[in-house]
Amino acid sequence: MRLSLWGAALAATMMMTTFASAREYEVVVRNDIVFAEHDGTKLLGDLYLPKGLDKAPVLVAVHGGGWQVGDRKFYVNWGNYLAKNGYAVFTIEYRLMKPGVKTWPGAVYDAKAAVQYVRAHAGELGIDPERIGLIGDSAGAHLSALVALAADEPLFATEYRGDPNAAVSAKVKTVVGFYGVYDMIGQWEHDQISRPRDNISEKFLGASPMVNRKVFFDASPMSYATVDKNTTRFLLIHGTNDDIVDPATQSERFLLALKQAGFFARNIVVPGAGHFWSVDPVDEGFGAYAGPKVLRFLDGTL
Repeated sequence: MRLSLWGAALAATMMMTTFASAREYEVVVRNDIVFAEHDGTKLLGDLYLPKGLDKAPVLVAVHGGGWQVGDRKFYVNWGNYLAKNGYAVFTIEYRLMKPGVKTWPGAVYDAKAAVQYVRAHAGELGIDPERIGLIGDSAGAHLSALVALAADEPLFATEYRGDPNAAVSAKVKTVVGFYGVYDMIGQWEHDQISRPRDNISEKFLGASPMVNRKVFFDASPMSYATVDKNTTRFLLIHGTNDDIVDPATQSERFLLALKQAGFFARNIVVPGAGHFWSVDPVDEGFGAYAGPKVLRFLDGTL
């Protein structure tokens, strides 16, 4: 009898847990939050919150666009989708490639400052400072992975010490990357074939590998996939038909490097998907395939 009662109680608990995890929240959006000011540029973010959820876990969302185009509105769909399912999302902007703008390594500092901001202001934002992750696509996945793995490296920790939150940790629990650039030499080689007149990695770093190989090493998340950094968990997402960022030399190779270094790392391969589909509605097309899998990953890692 006791076993039967215990089994019934366990089943009821499991049902309640399943019900709670399946709850849909109303989404509250706070726009135009200034999270940092670097070199005279005010950096803005939008916060998507699950209404009524105290101390929600949060993902800082970093948009793609080849480090030269895009804005925080690229994450309207994922912001709403994740907030509806219990995850706050802080969608940010960072300095893009323009004449006179210090994009490298400035964009990394910008994304890092966003993580520091949400942790420092967690109480007023209604989020949990201990459950912070990053989500990004393409160039945004590159910046997200760099912040997660290398935020404390001298290259990314010696400037902007006057920031109000400069002393706050930028450590994150998890990273979700859509079709990211993780090996800058590999992307440069791919650009030579796919876009020889617009080699975005060379433009971003300000030199070719024949002039400065070190900057390509320093700018590659792959370079920091080492055992001493393996507490962050990664989900790498890409399609089978991406001709902008080659999955074999980027996501697949990075996944292997992470696993070799003892990281908890998983992937989602989306059949037929190319590049730049993460901006589309999540409840249709490729997003509908990836969305529930992303939620399952976050449920266990954030």
